[in-house]
Amino acid sequence: MDILTLTYDQLPHGGFAGLVERRFVMDERVLGGQSMPLVFNGLGGFVYLADANFLPFGETTMHGHHQLDVIYVMVEGNITHAGSMAHGEHISAGQVQVQRAGVEGFRHNEINPDDQQNQMIQLWVLPDDANQSAGYKVYTPALGEMTKIYGGDTKQQQTFDSKTTLYVANARAGQQFSVSGPAMAYICKGEGIINGQNLVSRTLVRHANSHAEGLSFTATCDSMVIFVALS
Repeated sequence: MDILTLTYDQLPHGGFAGLVERRFVMDERVLGGQSMPLVFNGLGGFVYLADANFLPFGETTMHGHHQLDVIYVMVEGNITHAGSMAHGEHISAGQVQVQRAGVEGFRHNEINPDDQQNQMIQLWVLPDDANQSAGYKVYTPALGEMTKIYGGDTKQQQTFDSKTTLYVANARAGQQFSVSGPAMAYICKGEGIINGQNLVSRTLVRHANSHAEGLSFTATCDSMVIFVALS
């Protein structure tokens, strides 16, 4: 077996304010050099992944980040964004919000405007250069495609630059998407086969050893997968 898996049911509930979550990645760099049972370390600059459900009309409450890139992938439902950047932006299922704190930092509050729970994947990435300007981007990955939402060189403006690259694959049943090199993958919804293993939604995958390369996902139904890879 060339991959390791971590499932939603294996993890304890956590959360704060108006949301409950299960944390799949809590890198030692976030924990001050300590490690946590079960939870995976990250890859490259990627240091945190939580699968969160906002309670009806729940919110994170206003708080700040500094020299950190914060990514939200909406799986179900909606959020209304408030804060020091793009105040009032509305994000719906299938969309992605990326905030770069930069050297000046940002403050934000994410709010569930609905009377039912939503589902959102939160990821943190440490930027290659922490002294850049703050910024905000929104993406709407298309069904049947894999979209880069983070990473790339400094010459392009489509995504925030980083040697750590994130993609969202909105796969139709039967489609295959893959990344090369050291990689991790999170199945947000649906199910499929990764490197020969049948897996269900809310499963995180990484290589079993540091020498393995590449992950390939074949969807057995319509699915959403987040890939993390190194450039």
